[in-house]
Amino acid sequence: MSWKRKLAQNWKGGGIGALLALGLGLVMLVPNLKLGQKKLKLGVNRLGVGENLIHLSYDIPFSTRPVKVPDEVVLVYLDDESHNQLNQPYEGAWDRGLYARFLERMTAERAQAIAFDIIFNKPNVNHPEGDERFARAIKENGRVVLGFDYKTDDDGDTKITRPLETFDTNAASTGMVQVAPDQDFIVRRHLHVPAEVGADLYSSMMWELAGVAGSKFSKDPQARFRERWMNYYGPPGALPSISFRLTLETNELCPQGCFSNKVVIVGANVKTVYSGQRKDELRTPYTTSGFVPAVDVQATEVLNLLRGDWLSRTSEPLEIIIIVLAGILFGFGLPVFRPFPAVGLALGGAAVVTFVAHYLFWNHRLWFPWMIIVAAQIPIALLWSVVFNSVQLYVQNRLFRQSLEMYLSPKLVKKFESEKDILKPGAKKQMLTILFSDIAGFTTISEGLDPDELALEMNKYFQSAVSNCIHHTDGTIVKYIGDAIFAFWNAPDDQIDHAMRACEAALRFRDQPPQHVNGHLLITRIGLHTGSANVGNFGSTSRVDYTALGENINLASRMEGLNKYLGTEVLITSETQAGVTGRLATRFLGKFQLKGFEKSVGVHELQGQLEKAEALKPLDEAFTAALKLFQQKDLAGAEAAFRRALEIKSEDGPSKFYLKFLADLHDHPLPDDWQGEVELKEK
Repeated sequence: MSWKRKLAQNWKGGGIGALLALGLGLVMLVPNLKLGQKKLKLGVNRLGVGENLIHLSYDIPFSTRPVKVPDEVVLVYLDDESHNQLNQPYEGAWDRGLYARFLERMTAERAQAIAFDIIFNKPNVNHPEGDERFARAIKENGRVVLGFDYKTDDDGDTKITRPLETFDTNAASTGMVQVAPDQDFIVRRHLHVPAEVGADLYSSMMWELAGVAGSKFSKDPQARFRERWMNYYGPPGALPSISFRLTLETNELCPQGCFSNKVVIVGANVKTVYSGQRKDELRTPYTTSGFVPAVDVQATEVLNLLRGDWLSRTSEPLEIIIIVLAGILFGFGLPVFRPFPAVGLALGGAAVVTFVAHYLFWNHRLWFPWMIIVAAQIPIALLWSVVFNSVQLYVQNRLFRQSLEMYLSPKLVKKFESEKDILKPGAKKQMLTILFSDIAGFTTISEGLDPDELALEMNKYFQSAVSNCIHHTDGTIVKYIGDAIFAFWNAPDDQIDHAMRACEAALRFRDQPPQHVNGHLLITRIGLHTGSANVGNFGSTSRVDYTALGENINLASRMEGLNKYLGTEVLITSETQAGVTGRLATRFLGKFQLKGFEKSVGVHELQGQLEKAEALKPLDEAFTAALKLFQQKDLAGAEAAFRRALEIKSEDGPSKFYLKFLADLHDHPLPDDWQGEVELKEK
């Protein structure tokens, strides 16, 4: 391909990628920018994908930032212990004399400011003296902020539930207790002014509390309208807190002076709703599951105002510019590269964006919707890059691949695509582990079966064997021979553990879910052998086969056939067994001289994973003892020993084989030079 054509294709691919990434980023961002131009409404809104990514941009940096533990605020929990030990109801108002006692201590210890996240809108008819004492304590303290409930119904009518007049007039200030959680119940933005037009006469309780506590940021009423984002300091429990019941008198857990110069917030932390207090629970970026008391969120809000360390978000025009530039950069840049380099660049780009976002968040308390870039723009640009380059590569290699797919396995197709020279005629010596499989009694099984049905069942059988067994362990299927399969390992790719891979494939083959054909259960017999063979391309100029030749191939085939005599399913030679010693459970079955081979070969039964060895140990030990007697020519002792092995497992094929072989020896005495091997004259 000429460089001009390649350049034109890259420009086209990059342009489409830029449009995709830029467009997706703006679709995610722009509809949600309106949230920044309106006053926040109470309650939650529908959460879309774009807003979710924006939320994650805010949430994620908290989890990696060191935890801060401010000490300016103390939370006083109206918890279950306080309810129970002070004998106060869950349903109904408390004796406000208890709140009075609490405030009297706050006054004595000169607490900086106190807020109650409770709506005291009804008198306690059972304890009127408590209400009177509480009103006096509020007045004497002079730094108490009370909350009122601010709600707007579906018709736009506003309902404000204020504290009792005796409490309201004596309080230093009052403010609404509402916050603005998102749909996932996380409060991300400060809410200091109600959203309704004309409602700016009201402020939030936390704004008023910060003012009473001396925050310089709360002196200007117009500052309430500034957009602020919650800066959480740590997971639940990070802020100092204490149970209300412990504050009524000094003790070891709440010593004298512990509230001095502190901002104190009283609120609920209970599992059950009680009178005068909604069960307010919210989430924070630190809570992946579960909730925290709403008073914890309000404490964070007032701490932000006292410390001036709230978070800020980048301006909307700047965010649009960032999204546009990111879309152009990644959308145009990634398609220039092949998939693997593109993935690396995409990951690197995502890492850089993530680092910049965390740096600004940690060091400058500034955040922007970076997750739109990381989770939307970069992935779509990468996806387009992969698609664009894959299509190009597909067009270039289609004809070549079509010729390979006609006769090669997917493994070899992939190998040959990257090493086209491997198609040249020729071979080399290679150590292989060879597998032959065959279906027991297949001729009987297939008799009378409709050809289409037989083809369907055999295709299912071969597909399972290939995908779940041989290819699963990176083996190479050379050919199908009727119902048999010929495969090997360690070619064309070198595999140090080729014997182990082949044995694992055989075990997966054996342990597959049962398959029935024509009313018969398919039982596969497998033989494995490890040895050298000539591996390469054999054929003519018009057609080649990638295969292996040599006597070791024939020996593996003989091992498969030996299963029929020994009543086993998977047999391996000693050469293969040497590659799995100590890793798989095997049983030595003796030495066999197979038809067509001058030398005897050690034969082992492949039993399974190593954890099976203990359960098989009694049979293995009994069989091994019998085999030893057999090889020592103690035929009578061997016969008795093999019978003992059958007592352990009545259907043990190798033991039955040897008993039959011993019976035949009565008419055929052993030669003097016999070395303990079994000679088979049939395949």
